[in-house]
Amino acid sequence: MGRPYIVYDVGDLAPDLWSHPQLIAAVAAEDWGAVLRAYRKITGLSQTKLGERVGLVQPDVSAIERGQRKVTSTEVRQRIVTGLGIPAGLLQGHTEAPAAPVAGLVLPGPGPDDDLLTRVTSVIESEHRVDTPTLDWLDRLLAEHRRAEDEIGSRPLVGVMRQQLRTVVDLYAGARGPLADRVVRLASEHAQFLAWMSQDQGQTAAALAWYDRSHEWALEAGDANMAATTLSMKAHMAWSGGRGDRAVRLAEAARWSAPGASLGVQGMAAQMAARGHALNGDGDSAARLLDEAQGLISTAADHPEDEPVWMYFYGETWFTLQRGMAALHLKDWRAAVDHLTIGLAALPDEYRRDRTWYRACLAHAYAGAGEAAPALTVALEAVPDASAVGRPHAWNELHSTAALLLRRGAPEVHQLVAALREFD
Repeated sequence: MGRPYIVYDVGDLAPDLWSHPQLIAAVAAEDWGAVLRAYRKITGLSQTKLGERVGLVQPDVSAIERGQRKVTSTEVRQRIVTGLGIPAGLLQGHTEAPAAPVAGLVLPGPGPDDDLLTRVTSVIESEHRVDTPTLDWLDRLLAEHRRAEDEIGSRPLVGVMRQQLRTVVDLYAGARGPLADRVVRLASEHAQFLAWMSQDQGQTAAALAWYDRSHEWALEAGDANMAATTLSMKAHMAWSGGRGDRAVRLAEAARWSAPGASLGVQGMAAQMAARGHALNGDGDSAARLLDEAQGLISTAADHPEDEPVWMYFYGETWFTLQRGMAALHLKDWRAAVDHLTIGLAALPDEYRRDRTWYRACLAHAYAGAGEAAPALTVALEAVPDASAVGRPHAWNELHSTAALLLRRGAPEVHQLVAALREFD
């Protein structure tokens, strides 16, 4: 039985369709039968509808897909290229050599040997077969980029990661057997990280598109953990947008749709559902799910080898902070202050982006509790980092804090307003 594909509304595909590895490989080989088959599988178009796009009748489309008819005419080739909107850069003779996937980032520790580095940066141009060491190195690059984003934020890394994803996708043309599955899995992880960074920068449409693409690739690669994670992160997006019901539904879908997911990934989904309930004012459901999520994560900690690499930040400190966030939604200001203060004290300095966000939330909690002086102190400390790495979410939280203090007539709030204007 074949692996499932997401069926798209063709009008919403945009150029992102042409980042799919099967399509890229088929176009690069000028295997027009494979191009048509892959295009129809991804878009859900019938042979008749696809034929209308490329100026061919259904029997001709069928014959090309089955290999019974070869595309030798320049006119027919151009009709396919134009009708399907194939980017010129994917066609033979127009493909640019991929740049090094680590541009702009120097990794700590020993790098790859010269031969491996050559394979990573020029594998598409050469006849080298995609191999395990190459994919191992790309796995390491992604892990290092994730860690870097914790400290420097998403803005400096978005361009690098787009370039690296293209390198991974291009590898598909030379991958065979289990290596092909691994390339798709790696592409799914890159797309999820790009979605997260797009969301962090307030680019909601781009984030949703990347999460959808990551989810599709995860299903194709049989990766239950990433399939569930993408749904959990879409729940996080809904929560960020103030849509509690949608956050709960997506988080629940993350749990039931991927029963093979690890305990840690299940815990993340339960926690995301708790956020949605807290946003809706349902404190009992939020507390129950947070307890369940913390139990799952604690059990998972006994076998870290069973967890995907992107779960590295989940632990007791993280859950303390989540309880603080739930209390903030429920306007239990004192509990929010206590949890966020404890969590921030234990959060390592290298998590600069997260420290900025939770500081902004702590300032809001203090303001809600009527403690203007510590609210101002914490908020003013967070402003420079919010401007550098935490925007727009931490930035918006600081503005909410300032607005709350202004409504309550807090003294010295003009200092925070001035600081926000200075860095805005």
